[in-house]
Amino acid sequence: MTVTNADRESIRHGKINEQPLRPRPAYPSWAIKLVMAITGLLFALFVVVHMVGNLKIFMPAENGVAAMDEYGSFLRTVGAPIFPEESILWILRIVLLVAVIAHIHGAITLNSRSGKSRGKFKRTKLMGGMDSTATRSMLITGIILLAFIIFHLLDLTMGVQPAAPDSFEPGAVHNNMIATFNRWPVTIWYIIAMLALFLHLYQGIRLAASDLGITGRRWRAVFAFLAAVVPIVVVLGNIVMPLSINLGFVS
Repeated sequence: MTVTNADRESIRHGKINEQPLRPRPAYPSWAIKLVMAITGLLFALFVVVHMVGNLKIFMPAENGVAAMDEYGSFLRTVGAPIFPEESILWILRIVLLVAVIAHIHGAITLNSRSGKSRGKFKRTKLMGGMDSTATRSMLITGIILLAFIIFHLLDLTMGVQPAAPDSFEPGAVHNNMIATFNRWPVTIWYIIAMLALFLHLYQGIRLAASDLGITGRRWRAVFAFLAAVVPIVVVLGNIVMPLSINLGFVS
């Protein structure tokens, strides 16, 4: 804050300071929140599509080819022969990687600025209930999800042991999923990550409406509806899959 039309005598005696309370940041907070909202909605769309793809584990095989393997082949060959195999897939991976980096950078920056502005004073008398829980846990759930993403890539994408099972085989998506979720620690870790995803999606979609500058009552109601429905659908769809494999309903 800068004082305008200040009393020069007060300034001379140090009672008023014309200097800003803090240096102007290179990137305003509203711009960082906008980037986080866009990247967050991109992740929400991705996890919905990813969940739908994972549910193909329940579909029967056709001509001896598992539905998951056919789906994995489609992802690797989409765009061919116009584009080289896996080129579209790698473009999507790069876009998601850039979005992850931007999202993490924004979260760290905003958390740092919030801490500096608040100083030694802590937030009190939050709204309570689910909103309060989700708000307080955003940073924690974000860290859990980052750790899960790294593990998930090492496990089912790259096949790096010990994250991946010994029987990992590139391209054999169905058998790799069966092998990895037959391990109870992996299944439990997956469920914990999905619960963190529930809280993160719930609060993230709600915040996106404000960060995108949406003020209309109808659109805010749409975002509130999505914040309530999308996390439940995604988490239930993602939890039923590893549990079904681990309990022997899918083989």
